[in-house]
Amino acid sequence: MWKFIKNWTLPLAMLVGTLVYLMFSRLSFLQPLKPFVNEFASFITPWLIFAQLLLTFCKMEMKNLLPQRWHLWLLMIQAFSCMMVVGVLLLMPMDGLSIGFWEGMMVCLICPTATAAAVITGKLGGNAATLTTYTLLSNLLGAVMVPLVFPLVEPHEGLTFWTAFWKILSKVFPLLLSPFLVALFLKRYWTGAHAWLMNHSGMAFYIWAFALALVMGQTARSLFNSDASAWLVASGGLIACIVQFFLGKRIGGVYGDRISAGQALGQKNTVLAIWMASTYLYPTAVVAPGSYVLWQNLFNSWQLWKKRNR
Repeated sequence: MWKFIKNWTLPLAMLVGTLVYLMFSRLSFLQPLKPFVNEFASFITPWLIFAQLLLTFCKMEMKNLLPQRWHLWLLMIQAFSCMMVVGVLLLMPMDGLSIGFWEGMMVCLICPTATAAAVITGKLGGNAATLTTYTLLSNLLGAVMVPLVFPLVEPHEGLTFWTAFWKILSKVFPLLLSPFLVALFLKRYWTGAHAWLMNHSGMAFYIWAFALALVMGQTARSLFNSDASAWLVASGGLIACIVQFFLGKRIGGVYGDRISAGQALGQKNTVLAIWMASTYLYPTAVVAPGSYVLWQNLFNSWQLWKKRNR
């Protein structure tokens, strides 16, 4: 049973999240608990992101953080693809559905690499060290670009660009970078705690699975409570997923690191993406990163199944 759960963690987490949502939405005696559950999910999500990143960064050896040529190409794709979507949003007149589609695709493109990507990469036979280095680099890029582009595409009434920039920066930058700084502090000044976290770095995968169940419940709520147009916004997430996995694998193949580069560009921290979209962007935009949870984990599950059968 335990082996089955380990092999099928991702689809099981998605199934659990969907079933929990259906229980709370259909069973009347659970209705009073819905506000508490929603509040709990909103509160714990940033802490889950922090915990995943901390466990990942504690596992890193500074001497192994060597940038690769494909890192630069992928960072350029991550930045320029996001800016292309920003250009479309700023230059073309749009209705609410179109705004949700493009903003949803934008957050799927700029979102950093998932912390669990290193685990998946290792299971697939890729280079987890180069992937972890890119995870740090993509977090740095996201911490800078998100506060820059979000106020441009979704200005808030009564807030100037710079006010919105500093507001978003104050929340996103610490969330993405403080785990790295804490990992460095523990390694230098509290070696016992650092060693314990490093030895239990595999917990990041299961923390991510728990977070995945939470965001899958939010995704199910968005899809079940929306009309057919929500599926158009979800298609933006699908397009972003296909393009990023394809480009990552093609570029990685040139440099002999196809698996790592594919996961680096394609596997996103969807917990973070959903949190950012629901906090700062147009309401329907959250459907795209919510659907990205489904698309990337279906693809990852297929890759893991294929690898096991080999």
